[in-house]
Amino acid sequence: MWFLGWKGESGFSASSTAEQVTQGIDGHGLTAIVTGATSGLGLETTRVFALRGVHVVMAVRSVESGTKVKETILKEIPSAKIDVMELDLCSMASVRKFASDYISSGRPLNILINNAGVMATPFQLSQDNIEMQFATNHLSHFLLTNLLLETMKRTVRECKREGRIVILSSEAHRLPYQEGIRFDKINDESVYNSYYAYGQSKLANILHAKELTRRFKEGVEITANALHPGSIITNILRYHGYINAVANMVGKYLLKNVQQGAATQCYVALHPQVKGISGEYFMDSNKATPTHLANDSELAKKLWEFSVSLTNQK
Repeated sequence: MWFLGWKGESGFSASSTAEQVTQGIDGHGLTAIVTGATSGLGLETTRVFALRGVHVVMAVRSVESGTKVKETILKEIPSAKIDVMELDLCSMASVRKFASDYISSGRPLNILINNAGVMATPFQLSQDNIEMQFATNHLSHFLLTNLLLETMKRTVRECKREGRIVILSSEAHRLPYQEGIRFDKINDESVYNSYYAYGQSKLANILHAKELTRRFKEGVEITANALHPGSIITNILRYHGYINAVANMVGKYLLKNVQQGAATQCYVALHPQVKGISGEYFMDSNKATPTHLANDSELAKKLWEFSVSLTNQK
């Protein structure tokens, strides 16, 4: 159990759970996409959204695994509305197909949770020959968001409810490469450091939210925020056996559990306190202060243009 229970301005703390921060919130009539929804934070977010009446679309690599998760949730919440769709963030072709299929389905989109990610992986390239952490944690979510943005805008106009884009970052954004984003060395294995590369991708997540906010035209009721879920035991540490083993041994004393870890993204996605707030960084279900690099508007603009070029968007 997380032992730091000091409450912030929101009335919630690091020990608050996803169910607690959404208590009393009616999500009926809302549709959300959650990436990486078969385990960890994504699974708990899906469960709690379903509990609050949100129609959840699980965007997952394995439809078989997603279907099993759906069936488990339905046993607990028989009224849950959950769909499962295939999405592999290691492939931009898969991202494009997911977005195309989603748009063709005619579903609305009120909430997009860019949750899936990998952490401190050995050097490897995505199917599009881009360093895996940058590709998975930032670039594919960047593409997904852009492809679905018009659908969210239409939904906002039709249902008269604010759209919310929620991007999972991390306090690891404080430890990227010295220059922040290595635009000219993204794929350079000779200078690759798995932890700095992770920090780089998490810095990109915050910059993405800030630049999205800047680009939203006046009158568009869509917000974009980034967040740190907290230190949690999930399978994100699967590439680091020793660290993973230690984390599992001491985690119940020092780390958040998944229910606490999913709280901030559920808070940012559903809570009325967050209405109209955009371009911010949250932690423990409260606003927090990121690094100066994360607040660098010129870096955010440069990252946007770089990401557009890598994803072949006009």
